[in-house]
Amino acid sequence: MIAHQTLNASITGKSVGFRASRQGSRFGANKARTVAMASGNHGQKSHKGRWKGIDADQDMSDDQQDIQRGRQMVDSLFQGQQGQDGTHNAILSSEEYLSQAARSFNNIEDGFYISPSFLDKISIHVAKNFLDLPKIKIPLILGIWGGKGQGKTFQCGLAFKKLGIAPIVMSAGELESGNAGEPAKLIRQRYREASDIIKKGKMCALFINDLDAGAGRMGDATQYTVNNQMVNATLMNIADNPTNVQLPGVYKNEDIPRVPIICTGNDFSTLYAPLIRDGRMEKYYWNPTRSDRIGVCTGIFQFDNVDPKDIETLVDAFPGQSIDFFGALRARVYDDKVREFITKTGVENIGTRLVNSREGKVEFEKPAMSLATLMKYGNLIVEEQENVRRVQLADEYMTGAALAGSGGSSLPENYSQ
Repeated sequence: MIAHQTLNASITGKSVGFRASRQGSRFGANKARTVAMASGNHGQKSHKGRWKGIDADQDMSDDQQDIQRGRQMVDSLFQGQQGQDGTHNAILSSEEYLSQAARSFNNIEDGFYISPSFLDKISIHVAKNFLDLPKIKIPLILGIWGGKGQGKTFQCGLAFKKLGIAPIVMSAGELESGNAGEPAKLIRQRYREASDIIKKGKMCALFINDLDAGAGRMGDATQYTVNNQMVNATLMNIADNPTNVQLPGVYKNEDIPRVPIICTGNDFSTLYAPLIRDGRMEKYYWNPTRSDRIGVCTGIFQFDNVDPKDIETLVDAFPGQSIDFFGALRARVYDDKVREFITKTGVENIGTRLVNSREGKVEFEKPAMSLATLMKYGNLIVEEQENVRRVQLADEYMTGAALAGSGGSSLPENYSQ
């Protein structure tokens, strides 16, 4: 009996001592953890577990996209196969989550001229489409049209940057397809994509470049396809119901935010007449004034130290030219520098110097752009324009056989004089 009590006391003493030792070790661990956390405030946290690679301070990837970063961190029994059927393979790459149509104009440098009337028209159109004006039907589409090379698209880019808009962009080439109905479906998709951006609290717009080139009919020589018809009809339907735009096969009444549409073109008379009526499309004819042309040219030559008076003289010397003429003129001035580079390098060595060269990028000194130099190259460009207008070989070839001889087109002009 005494021996039995002694044994129980011994066991009880051991268990109490064990609990005390566990509590002491737990207290020591907590104290050590507290000291480590306190020291971590002054130094970098050390973590050497096998999950260190996906800690917040180590891995900056997205959990929803990059699932494959967890591969080989768990037992192979729970990991799945190594091929495309494995559970740790990303279904979509990160680029596929991004919009291919969204455009940012942050790369446009400051200092370029934007026409006050142009900015006024776009800003008013965008603001009216975001305002809730009582009992007023606001046109959804703004059609900006005018001559070729007058800077419509670039002015729109400057206006979008000024307004802080990253628009969803479409071009004329996307308005035709080998599959019937695809362009109309694409317009609805892009419109809803812009609407989703607005739903997230950011201003957006749908910008269509050269609408008349993709959906217009240029005389009898242009074939009017089913896609042309459906593009016009889709834009008409969106303009009439801007908050209820559904994808093909979806018949759910769902209100979405209204998205202003801005289009550019050269001749909107080629479009379907009901589309360009005033209730659906507000039209703006862009014909830059002399002050607009001088302002744009000042932005073109802003890094070339051209005197403002010389810019005015240059603009007045070529009154019938479009604005892109002066951009081409500036590029033409570099011809002498490029010619010197080719002469120095050698024609046979141009390829090795320009493509994947170890010597780095070819750099030129800025050529002196005096008024005389600009006038000389401007007159050369005008002469080439006159040659295209004067020597119309297509008419000669199509109307009759132009045979070589005394009066053919192969006769040099010096002899014809």
